[in-house]
Amino acid sequence: AGENQTQVTEFTLLGFSHGQPFLFVLFLAIYLATLLGNSAILALVSLDRHLHSPMYFFLSHLSCLDICYSSVTVPKILTNVLRTQATISYRGCLVQMFFLMGCAGAECALLAVMAYDRYAAICQPLRYAHAMSRGVCVTAAAGCWLWGMLDSAVHTLLASRLSFCGTARLQHIFCDVPPLLRAACSNTHPSEVALHAASVFVGLSPFLLVIVSYLRILATVLRMPVATSRRKAFSTCSAHLLVVTLYFVTANLNYNRPSSGYSLATNTLVSTLYCIVTPMLNPLIYSLRNQEVQGALRKAVRGKGARS
Repeated sequence: AGENQTQVTEFTLLGFSHGQPFLFVLFLAIYLATLLGNSAILALVSLDRHLHSPMYFFLSHLSCLDICYSSVTVPKILTNVLRTQATISYRGCLVQMFFLMGCAGAECALLAVMAYDRYAAICQPLRYAHAMSRGVCVTAAAGCWLWGMLDSAVHTLLASRLSFCGTARLQHIFCDVPPLLRAACSNTHPSEVALHAASVFVGLSPFLLVIVSYLRILATVLRMPVATSRRKAFSTCSAHLLVVTLYFVTANLNYNRPSSGYSLATNTLVSTLYCIVTPMLNPLIYSLRNQEVQGALRKAVRGKGARS
C-alpha cells in the first residue's frame, strides 16, 4: 500500500455538475444575502445605543462568524461551479478546512454563551449587570474564538498526516474532515477519534448547556404573573432558539454521519444547509423575531430617508 501512496497536490471535488450557471447564480445570491444581512446586523448593533447590551454584543460576533463561514467556502464554490473540473489545491484544502472547523467550533461555544446570557437576564436580573459585565463579555467572546481555532488546529494537524492513493477525489463541494477521511488510504483512526471527541465536547456539550439554560428560562417565564412580561421574554428568546435549533441539527447531520456515509447528493445538500444557507438565515430570523432589531432598522431607514 505504501508504494501506491502519492504526494497529493490537489483534490478533485465531485459534488459539482459541470458548468451550471444556475448554481452559480444561486450560490452568489445566497452569499450576497449573507453578507448584506450580517453586515446590517453589525451596523445596527454598532450605531444604535439601545443595542449596546451583552445580547447584541454576542449577536454581532455571531454575524462575524457567519460572514467568515460563507467567505471560507462560497468564493471557491463560485470559482469551481463553472469549471469543467472542480479542484482545490492540497494546501488550499487544509486552509479551508482549518477556518471552516474553527468557525464551527466558535459558533457552538458562542450559541451556548448567548443562551447563558438569556438565562442570566431572565432568571437572575438583579445579578445580570455583574454576571455579564463588559469584561466578562469580551473574555467570553474571545474564548469562543480561541476554542474554535484550537479545536480546528487539532483536526487540521491530523488531516495533514493523512496519505492518499492515486487521484484524490472528495465526495463534496468543499474541504471538510469527513470527506477527507473517506478519501484517505492511510490510518484515519486518530482523526476519527478526534472527530468523535469534538462531537461531544465542541458540539454536544454546548447544546446541552443551551437546553439546560432554556429549561430554566421556561420555568421562570411560566411563573411570571404578567402576560406581557411572558410575551416579551419569549420574544427575546425565540429568535435565539430558532438559530440554535437550525445550527445544531444541521451540524449533527454533517459530522455525525452513518458509517457508510451519505450519497453524494445528500452530502452536498446537508453541507449546503449547514455552511451556506444557515449563515444567510440567521440575520433574517433575528430581524423577523426581534422587536428591538426591527426598531433599530426602522430608525436607520427613517434617518437615511430624512437625510436624503
